[in-house]
Amino acid sequence: MRSIAYSLSAGFRVALLAGAAALALPSIAQAQDVDPGDVNTDGDSYEEQEDSSTGNVIIVTATKREQTLQEIPVAVSVTSAETIERNQIRDLKDLQTLVPSLRVNQLQSSANTNFLIRGFGNGANNAGIEPSVGVFVDGVYRSRTASQITDLPDVQRVEVLRGPQSTLFGKNASAGVISIITKEPEFNFGGSVELSYGNFDAIVGKALVTGPISDSLAFSVSGGINKRDGYLDDLGTGSDANTRDRWFTRGQLLFDNGGAVKVRIIGDYDKIDEVCCGVINLQRSAASNAILAIGGQIPNPNDRFADVIYNNFDSANDIENYGISGQIDFELSDAFSLTSITAYRKSNVITNQDSDFTSADLIGRNFADVGLDTFTQELRLAGEIGDRVTFLVGGFYFNEDIEQSNEILFGNDFREYANLLIGGPVTSPPNDFAVQSIEATLGPLLGQDFTGQFFQGGQGLFEAYTLKNEALSFFGQVDFEFVDGLVLTLGANYTDDKKRVTTNVVSTDVFSGLDLQVARDNAFNFNVAQTVGGFLGIPGGGLATPDQIAFFAANFPDAFGAITQGVAAAVDPLLDLQPLQFLPPFLNIPNSVEDGRTADNDWSWTARLAYDVTPELNVYLSYATGFKASSFNLSRDSRPLQSDLPAIVAAGLNPNNLTTGSRFAGPEDTTVYEMGIKGNWDVFSANLTFFQQQIDGFQSNIFTGTGFALANAGKQETFGIEFDSVTRITDSFNVMAAFTYLKPEYVSFPNSSIGDLSGREVAGISQLTMSIGAQYNKEINDAGDRIILNTNFYHEAPVQVADGLPGFNAGGQGAAFAAARPFRRQVDELSASITYAMGMGLELTAWGRNLLDDRYITTIFDSVAQSGSISGYPNQPRTYGVAVKYKF
Repeated sequence: MRSIAYSLSAGFRVALLAGAAALALPSIAQAQDVDPGDVNTDGDSYEEQEDSSTGNVIIVTATKREQTLQEIPVAVSVTSAETIERNQIRDLKDLQTLVPSLRVNQLQSSANTNFLIRGFGNGANNAGIEPSVGVFVDGVYRSRTASQITDLPDVQRVEVLRGPQSTLFGKNASAGVISIITKEPEFNFGGSVELSYGNFDAIVGKALVTGPISDSLAFSVSGGINKRDGYLDDLGTGSDANTRDRWFTRGQLLFDNGGAVKVRIIGDYDKIDEVCCGVINLQRSAASNAILAIGGQIPNPNDRFADVIYNNFDSANDIENYGISGQIDFELSDAFSLTSITAYRKSNVITNQDSDFTSADLIGRNFADVGLDTFTQELRLAGEIGDRVTFLVGGFYFNEDIEQSNEILFGNDFREYANLLIGGPVTSPPNDFAVQSIEATLGPLLGQDFTGQFFQGGQGLFEAYTLKNEALSFFGQVDFEFVDGLVLTLGANYTDDKKRVTTNVVSTDVFSGLDLQVARDNAFNFNVAQTVGGFLGIPGGGLATPDQIAFFAANFPDAFGAITQGVAAAVDPLLDLQPLQFLPPFLNIPNSVEDGRTADNDWSWTARLAYDVTPELNVYLSYATGFKASSFNLSRDSRPLQSDLPAIVAAGLNPNNLTTGSRFAGPEDTTVYEMGIKGNWDVFSANLTFFQQQIDGFQSNIFTGTGFALANAGKQETFGIEFDSVTRITDSFNVMAAFTYLKPEYVSFPNSSIGDLSGREVAGISQLTMSIGAQYNKEINDAGDRIILNTNFYHEAPVQVADGLPGFNAGGQGAAFAAARPFRRQVDELSASITYAMGMGLELTAWGRNLLDDRYITTIFDSVAQSGSISGYPNQPRTYGVAVKYKF
């Protein structure tokens, strides 16, 4: 094997990472015939060097072999900087339109994004859950989605590795990896500045400068802003929603004197302050009528895409991320090199939301303050032994502290709203006599005075959580080239992961703390004793004693049966009030039964055989496993496991209305079998992958309306076919096509929060996804001016949006599934751009995304505190604009 200097900008882990890049994107295919020796060394500008690197020949340093993209035996899509620019990719959410196996959902706030690869992924909205799809920026692990949404102006490429990557990654990557690589500083002065303006008054500005400080020290500084009015009109507050308001900056230093040591230091900071994310109503209920009766407004479910919402205060998203990392590459010899990456990151997320999503003041506050402190250290050694063996071994240390506080409080209209739900009539001015009646009724039954205490504004749940996570991984991978073109790869990873959690959650919701079963039983016993006393002629309407009741029941069974039946009919409606106990008392951890700790360790493996059939065609077979450690449920639905309840009761720890749920979910174990065929000819290149992937113990995280139900699915599996190709019609015109077929199924999930999912297809994952694009790039004069036309069409076949809705469980078996069945999603998004690029570096672009204005619902959930009502998130409408960029 030919020795190549080991220099990983994104991390060893993407061992074979650059995969099918040239074949996945039209902007790359134009350079298919670039010779490996043509890498820019002539001192051209920064941007020209960038463009030269997008050819079909790259150096895969993890294997220390110079390979074309087609030779790399892994399932990977690579999106280049040029493709990101031409398609106006503003953040990772937009990236899915170019990578069919990737799905990105933005959910409750600007801080929450959920990534799925091949239909597998979780982690959004719940800080206790690490995502199954690992996200890395320049080799540094970003553990939570709040740390992953950013608009890096100096991005070089984004790599999406499909399937488990545990043997080369030191932290959770059981479903796949998204790796963002930014440009290193250059020793030649250069840079770029860009400004874009679009509808909704969207302004995006980016700038980058790079150059030498000395012969051995270079720098780069970049930054930008991304601002936009909201595309949803909030008629409750008079403001826009789903706005953009973020800015970011990034600085790098590179020490490289051509010797054995190379050092790269990166510091970054970004800030988000947005109104997000707007929710529409998809189905009204009796609760909706009560909201309307007290003067509240709700979006019209019959006009889902009117882009109108109602809140009584603007949602807040105040997000701050920053960090510093240092990478040291040390060439020990011609055959061995050592790499160290040290990083510290900090994320602060403050959100507040009107979570009833109406103009009525029902939820007066849904506030969260989450802080994450993360330290990582990675050390790896790469080398080759002789001409046939290369290897990589290393270790990874992860230490993270999470502090989270939440408040969900009733608003000033909630008491009157509850009054109507109980059955009180609409009056003007409002009269809460139904609530007063319940207070008066329950007071004597439970021995307390509840006057004026139920459903008052400011009552609710006050939550505080801490999570400490420490993990250590050891990994290694070795390649054996038995004969020319036949390579066997073996890899292993051992991970030890420990977590501990504390909670301090207090409910001040008086009504939710009442034991209505005790109240009902007391009312029943009182009325039976009073009625039997009347039959027995006890003076003064006295109550019969237990012995007298037993005597009456034995001697007058028919009469006693009629009495008990009538009394039960009168007092059982007290139990009908249980659905109004929204925020019941909480059992905190650790306690004498639950220690709030998990300790997991496991091995992951990789075995792959790759063969070059011809110089143009190669094939591979692989087997890999992945591991993701236990996750804790840091939400108000973090309730004891059913198996722990007897011990909790025996210890006297159970407060009124203590329910069981999902305190934590155990580890995920992933297995994938994969076969790939890759071909690259003069005018056509293609990749075809077949895989069977399954996750045992998939950590399902379902929104319940007020919190999250976290549980392990027994087994989830997907059979899939992935195909991508690039056809070079002429030197100037390329056509790209990428298709993904997925057949996902819950093999076993009997105890989900919505019922038995075993044997059902997994909702939200389209069976067929495709991305078809074309690019025309033609030089038009001697000055080097070019016209560049780019277009892309992204399609997802119709699919049911959600498996079910837990708020409908009371409707009987299958009701939760039936409630979600009508809601389906089909995606047809067309994007295009036209650029006039002048030889002197100036570019003028007109662009549009979702030009067909295709509208659909991304996610649905139970409307908060509105039984029988369904809410959802709409997608973004058509956007378009113009941009000017200058490269120097």
